[in-house]
Amino acid sequence: MLQIKLTVPGEFTASQVDSPSRSGNKEEAMVRVRRIGVCGTDLHAFAGRQPFFTYPRVLGHELGVEVESVSPGDHGLKAGDRCAVEPYYHCGRCQPCKRGRTNCCESLQVLGVHIDGGMRERLAVPVAKLHKSATLTFDQLALVETLSIGRHAVRRSKLCGGTTVLVVGAGPIGLAVTQFAVAAGATVTVLDRNPIRAAFATRFGATGAESVGGKLFDFVFDATGSQAAMEASFERVGFGGTLVFVGLVRDRVSFDDPLFHRREMTVLASRNSAAAFPPIIADIEDGRLDTTPWITHRLALADVPAEFPHLPTDPTVIKAMIEA
Repeated sequence: MLQIKLTVPGEFTASQVDSPSRSGNKEEAMVRVRRIGVCGTDLHAFAGRQPFFTYPRVLGHELGVEVESVSPGDHGLKAGDRCAVEPYYHCGRCQPCKRGRTNCCESLQVLGVHIDGGMRERLAVPVAKLHKSATLTFDQLALVETLSIGRHAVRRSKLCGGTTVLVVGAGPIGLAVTQFAVAAGATVTVLDRNPIRAAFATRFGATGAESVGGKLFDFVFDATGSQAAMEASFERVGFGGTLVFVGLVRDRVSFDDPLFHRREMTVLASRNSAAAFPPIIADIEDGRLDTTPWITHRLALADVPAEFPHLPTDPTVIKAMIEA
């Protein structure tokens, strides 16, 4: 079975393995990986800039899969089912888990980040982490994880219609935020220094911009993973406004405290959300959520070692999809 493993920052190798790593869960399914979305997390890991990473690591946490075999049980899964994979493995025992905040689990492990992920042909997955759909394509299923980050960030901000929103960074996470902020009725501007990415935001009903001058916004979502950009985002939050950090960075982020207090800002962190998977799948199935614009590049799994290094420097890439 082909498995793509990131061995050191900036270097891939392809190796043959006998079997995928097991989850240890009694009820699990062996799945055939059909699609692997490439995330900013993967690109930062490739460059050695992603927090929480150790090497070597098999990347891949945005997955559209097909069930090949499954443990007996009343879980509603059978061979041939198409599923999105929820890549967040929580302990269920710590205080956040007991409060229902499983995304803040003290020992959270994410496929492709803390443990080996899905950039391979087959993978063993706990059945509880599989979300099936009878109608969605593998492409759409692989997009659910990215969309869940955006949905969670918008819901966490409590934004409503009639407000102004600035999304800083028009990568996949920023565009996921954009899609849900527009759906909530906000007037959305997407800021990105890359004119291609800024223009792409119009496909989601937003205004793309390479600069916003001194304009202030009710809500600012920073999805850059850049210390300088995150610090600059404080300057763009209006009085009584909210700043949401959706991207993360290894460095400390500082801000002007008098400005922070004078505008009485609310600052939030936002990460993953397992709870978002079922409603996102339902929204795509019912046509309320359009995934048509998303995928701009495709590559085969076997071609990843040769082609992956070029993705971070290609200004036209919005979402690359690996076909396994």
